[in-house]
Amino acid sequence: MNRAASSGIHGTPPEFIAAVVRRWGPLSFDLAASPDNAKAARFYTEADDALVQPWHKLPGLLWLNPPFGNIALWAKKCYTESLLGARIIMLTPASVGANWYRDWLWNQARTIALCGRITFVGSKDPYPKDCMLTVFGGIEGSGFECWTWK
Repeated sequence: MNRAASSGIHGTPPEFIAAVVRRWGPLSFDLAASPDNAKAARFYTEADDALVQPWHKLPGLLWLNPPFGNIALWAKKCYTESLLGARIIMLTPASVGANWYRDWLWNQARTIALCGRITFVGSKDPYPKDCMLTVFGGIEGSGFECWTWK
């Protein structure tokens, strides 16, 4: 699901998604959404339990703004599905010191630190932490960069 703060679920802002689409192309599937906040025409909801679905069978570029409460499960799924051919862009807090980052993202995908904080739909203020994108599936190779998306 897309969220902003601990107060609930909030969508990724359209202007940020537009910047992502300008850089990488259209999103074909949203891996964690609801009908009112999906960033692609096709999407999984919480009821679909995306973590048990075969993402590598989905065509095109997949979008993921996972629940921030347990990113490790989603990071591992991104990594394993990318080995099978999935192309995924995941939005998370910039937690490069976290075990999930070390175990599933570092040297496995492209990490893109976002310059310019995101104000999620439904929030008045920007998210209180820096965020990053992780790009899986050979779209850009591994490594680290900063991106001024605004």
